[in-house]
Amino acid sequence: MATPLETWVDQAAKLTKPDRVVYCDGSEAEYQRMIAEMLRQGDSFTLNEKTFPNCHLHRSSPNDVARTEHLTFICSPEKDEAGPTNNWMDPNAAKHKVGALLDGAMRGRTMYVVPYVMGPVSSPISKVGVEVTDSPYVVASMRIMSRMGKVAMDRLGASNEFVPGLHSLGDLDPTRRYIVHFPQEKLIWSVGSGYGGNALLGKKCFALRIASVMAREQGWMAEHMLILGLESPGGKVTYMGAAFPSACGKTNLAMMVSALENQGYRVWTVGDDIAWMKISEDGYLHAINPEAGFFGVAPGTGMKTNQNVMGALHKNTLFTNVAMTPEREPWWEGIGSDAPAGLTNWKGEAWDPSKGTAAHPNARYTVPARQSPSISPKWEAPEGVPISAFIFGGRRARVAPLVYESFDWQHGAFVGASMASETTAAATGDLGITRRDPMAMLPFCGYNMADYFGHWLEMGKKIPKPPKIFHVNWFRRGADGKFLWPGYGENVRVLKWILERVEGRGAAQETPIGYVPAKNGLTLDGMKIANEALSELLRVNPEDWDAEMEESRQFLAKFGARLPRKIGEEHEKLARRFQRVVTA
Repeated sequence: MATPLETWVDQAAKLTKPDRVVYCDGSEAEYQRMIAEMLRQGDSFTLNEKTFPNCHLHRSSPNDVARTEHLTFICSPEKDEAGPTNNWMDPNAAKHKVGALLDGAMRGRTMYVVPYVMGPVSSPISKVGVEVTDSPYVVASMRIMSRMGKVAMDRLGASNEFVPGLHSLGDLDPTRRYIVHFPQEKLIWSVGSGYGGNALLGKKCFALRIASVMAREQGWMAEHMLILGLESPGGKVTYMGAAFPSACGKTNLAMMVSALENQGYRVWTVGDDIAWMKISEDGYLHAINPEAGFFGVAPGTGMKTNQNVMGALHKNTLFTNVAMTPEREPWWEGIGSDAPAGLTNWKGEAWDPSKGTAAHPNARYTVPARQSPSISPKWEAPEGVPISAFIFGGRRARVAPLVYESFDWQHGAFVGASMASETTAAATGDLGITRRDPMAMLPFCGYNMADYFGHWLEMGKKIPKPPKIFHVNWFRRGADGKFLWPGYGENVRVLKWILERVEGRGAAQETPIGYVPAKNGLTLDGMKIANEALSELLRVNPEDWDAEMEESRQFLAKFGARLPRKIGEEHEKLARRFQRVVTA
């Protein structure tokens, strides 16, 4: 008798009509067969075997280089269940419309069946997914990014406890491209894109959009958060989760080389992007990184910004849309060396500066997490790691101070719900536009965000030892427009203060927005920073916050009566606290 998995694969094959169906085992030999197929198709290349062994460069179609949020839909029965921040499509309409695009989409191709585990294989927090795809690039990438093949089949057995995902490249026509999620069925369909965020269905599609729905139903949390461990002198490690919108240094923070290593403070990487968390018997939220690899943006990554990931990238890595040197080595802007003569750009053309950037701004590396020198000894602990602090952050030139601590969990949920970041030119072409991105989940929440805020408030009541909640801003600028804080490895000084606050120490002063470090609160020895710069970094200016409160009020008003009353109350309390300061 067919298992639920075999039944579903048969249905997918009936729809897409591949020439053959291959169940993947996750072996190294199979990975090499996928690479050979990519090379045969002519869009992938072997890099220098001496300096980059088992590394390859893949070039995607120039119209298929990023996540397509406007073509990403939540297909819940009622539009209000998806909420005002998601694109919505009626489930039946989506099945009809996208089903027509998938009908016969794999003719002449192989359908690969990719069973995978999100999270350590034996963890009770982990879950199984199955992606069927006609892309060898997706199979190769999923092997790096998840525990794939036989281990997943063994965990699944004859169970129906898996999240099915159907992916086909289709004809890569952007007008025939859709990524649709069916939260009721826990089902994902993707057609018309080979780009990682749209095609590696275990990543944002399952691990955030579908998992966020499961987490709410089952009483846990699926968050767009890095997980790091801060080791203090004596060897104790305190774990923190941190959520940042794109272009805010999330991966760099997760793999930071500490400026206080000589004092015994070291950062360990558990995960760089996603955290799944359940309440454990010890009263703490325990987090796992559901992924097995890093799918990071290459441009801007270099020895100054992230030497740990640079150390990881020299073997077993799949690069996408980077440039290639005449020595067949990967190159991108910000790697730390000038563009060499004879460079080939991401489109495969001989490069010169008139052609724009040599690497695509969203060029990627896909690398096994275990290769990072900073990887935590606990990164695959089945029980997860206990989280003591949550950190929210954004890119703000003025409003937010370097760091502040919320008054309590409810206030912290409001801080996360009203989070915002100013766009960089690289992201949109528009500089300094403020975008709200609650908990950095705006593009990834699989249901109405007002209900998501409600889930946060509910979880706060259930966690016996809830993480303390903080907000950071590495990007504050002075009157001259220059950054006031050096960032990178110096950010450990802020993490040290957060650790001290978690432990009931750490000098702080109360402000209307929360607790900021007192003048002597941050460890600044060995660092050159003027007193005026430090004062400006920690200043909470009521005038700046006037506009901020109005903007956040308008954003939260989008959710209407569905917004939890307590989030609205926190907004009112903030306004009253500022009122007292102004009239005092």
